[in-house]
Amino acid sequence: MKVYVLGGGASGMVSAIISRRCGNDVTIIEKNSSLGKKLILTGNGRCNYFNEDMSLSNFYSDGDLERFINNKNLDKVKSFFDSIGLYPYIKDGYYYPYSNTSYAVYNALLKEIKVLGINIIEEEVKDIQNGYVITSSNKYKYDKVIVSLGGASLAKTGSDGFGFELLKRLGHTIIPVRPALVPLLIEGNFKDWKGIRVRGSISLEGHTDSGEIQLIENGISGICVMNISRFAKIGSILHINFTNIDSIYDFISSRDTCLKNRTIIELLESIINYKLLYFLFQKEHIKDISWSSMDEKTKLKVCKILTDYEVKVMDTKGFLYAETIRGGVILDELSDNLESKIIPNLFITGELIDIDGKCGGYNLTNAWITGILAGEENDSSKTIKNKIK
Repeated sequence: MKVYVLGGGASGMVSAIISRRCGNDVTIIEKNSSLGKKLILTGNGRCNYFNEDMSLSNFYSDGDLERFINNKNLDKVKSFFDSIGLYPYIKDGYYYPYSNTSYAVYNALLKEIKVLGINIIEEEVKDIQNGYVITSSNKYKYDKVIVSLGGASLAKTGSDGFGFELLKRLGHTIIPVRPALVPLLIEGNFKDWKGIRVRGSISLEGHTDSGEIQLIENGISGICVMNISRFAKIGSILHINFTNIDSIYDFISSRDTCLKNRTIIELLESIINYKLLYFLFQKEHIKDISWSSMDEKTKLKVCKILTDYEVKVMDTKGFLYAETIRGGVILDELSDNLESKIIPNLFITGELIDIDGKCGGYNLTNAWITGILAGEENDSSKTIKNKIK
C-alpha cells in the first residue's frame, strides 16, 4: 500500500514509522529542509516527552478524550519508545531522554526512519484531490494519506495553520484555533517588573494553577500561567497570588512582632523579591513604613496586593510564542484510528485535532498516540512491533 505522510513533525514521523513497520511503502512530504524542527525546541531543548500522570484532567477537548487517551494507547507509546531505544530519565513523573537533550528523541526517530527506508520528499503540500496529494511541483497517487501538517504554534518551525485550511476545504469542521501554553499580555505599564520571578499562584476564568511566575514586559509567563492561558479572553481578570501563604495578614503581624524596627518591605523581602515589592507599592501608592504604623485599611490593601493582585488580560503573546494551540478538527468526525469519516483513507494527527494538554509532556503524548493510531493498519492482527524483514 502506498502511504503518504504530510508533515515531518512528531506525529508525522511516528505515523510513518508505524505504517512502514506494517509493510507499507511510506513517503514523508515535508516542506522544511529537515524533519522535526519543533521537536528539537521542545522543553527548552530537553524534550519532556511523556509523563507518569496521564489522567484526563491534564488534557482538553470538546470531544470524547477517552477514545484516544487511555491505558491501551499509552502502553503503545511506551512500547514504541522502547522499540527505538529511547532510555528515559524520570523526574517527578516527567520523562526526559537520559542524555537531557531533545536531540536524543529526534535522532532516535530519524535513525528508525532511515533504517526502515522511509522516503522523504522536500516539497510543500498544496491540496488533496481525488486520491492525489498535490504539492508545489508534483502530484502523488495515494492509497492512504496521513495529514500531520502541524497546527499554528511556533510558526517559525513551519506550522502556519495551512493544515486547518486544507481540512476545512475537504469538508471537516474546525473548532476555532487559538494560542495555548502561551504568555499573557496585561493592561497598563508593567515594563519595570520584567525579569522578576516569584513562587505563587494565578487564577483566570475559574481556573487556578501554581508554581513559578515569570514577570515579563507588560505581561506574565511561567508554567502555571501557560497552563491556564488557553482560557484567556480579552478583558479577563487575572488574579495573582505572589506568596501562597495561607494568611498573609497573620504572617506579617507575626514577623512584625519578632523583627523590630522593620518597614513592610524589610519584613517581606526574604519572601518576595524586593524589586517586585518596591514596584507594587509604588504603583499602588503604599508607603514603605512599618506594619504597626499602618491603619487597618492600608494593611488590608497590602494583603490584597500580595495575595489577590488583579490585572486585566489584553491578549496572549500569540501563535509565534505559543507552545501549542486549542481547537482543531472535531473528534466526532474521526474514527478511533483517526481516519476521517468524511474522506476515506485520510487520517489526521497531532495539533490538527481538537486535543491539547498542559505543560508536562501531554501535547507530545497526543502526537505520539495519534501518530501510532493513524499509522497502524485497520487489521487488529497488526501491531506496532511488526518489523520490516
